[in-house]
Amino acid sequence: MSSSSSTRVSQLGAAGLLAALLAAIRLHFHDCFVQGCDGSLLLDTFDGMESEKDARPNNGSARGFEVVDAAKAALEDACPGVVSCADILAIAAEISVELSGGPGWNVLLGRLDSFTSSKADAENLPGPFDGLDVLRAKFRNATLDDTTDLVALSGGHTFGRVQCQFVTGRLYNFSGTNQPDPTLDATYRAFLSQRCPRNGDGTSLNDLDPTTPDNFDKNYFTNLEVNRGFLQSDQELKSDPGAAGTTAPIVDRFAGSQEAFFSSFVTSMIKMGNIRPITDPSQGEVRNRCAFVNSN
Repeated sequence: MSSSSSTRVSQLGAAGLLAALLAAIRLHFHDCFVQGCDGSLLLDTFDGMESEKDARPNNGSARGFEVVDAAKAALEDACPGVVSCADILAIAAEISVELSGGPGWNVLLGRLDSFTSSKADAENLPGPFDGLDVLRAKFRNATLDDTTDLVALSGGHTFGRVQCQFVTGRLYNFSGTNQPDPTLDATYRAFLSQRCPRNGDGTSLNDLDPTTPDNFDKNYFTNLEVNRGFLQSDQELKSDPGAAGTTAPIVDRFAGSQEAFFSSFVTSMIKMGNIRPITDPSQGEVRNRCAFVNSN
């Protein structure tokens, strides 16, 4: 690793590096759901092209870019032009899961980086306020299974952080009622109200899983079983267990068996990592810097 890239990593500190690793899986997810797994999320705006970084689901909340940049700089020092930014995201996601106690898997490599980014497409990423029908449709559109893949990949919320702005509606004005979400566990609601007060700082970060926030385990699903899902889109996976097309039985299965969750998660991550990869050199490249196409 070069001295400059080493300095950038060391400046993060242990806590910052951990936060960046926990954010890596979200970067990979948000990249693959827009144009496929092509590193398009990492591009800055240029020549009139608006970056996915500036889309509502990413702006101010997607994190970990500095660690990706440091990894890219180190790889360019060691083996220039070999490892794409898209592959770095896939590898970083696997490392973040495995270092946090989750399963490991063989990461398929060989993706090229795109020449373009699409802010418009990124506006339609699966969101924290989406209902189950909307979530299922977005997963189908990404060529993923709208039941098992949806639930397994949502299990990535077993670690990481999220901003208060994504839960304040559930705490104080659910569906415009000026009341809290009645499905939210009362004790958990009181806890979150202390962390995310009304009219407080919406960018304050909170653990997605309050029980084991830095561990990759099945506790995300055990939380959903008792109505302690942080995001509305999380709790939607368990809601209305008797409805047609419900995902509640899959939540139940993963809550009861970490082995079942890990097995499905690995399968779904490999599938997600293979969404429309660029392999044709006429359609993509190995960027020298992840935020810029090589011509720039």
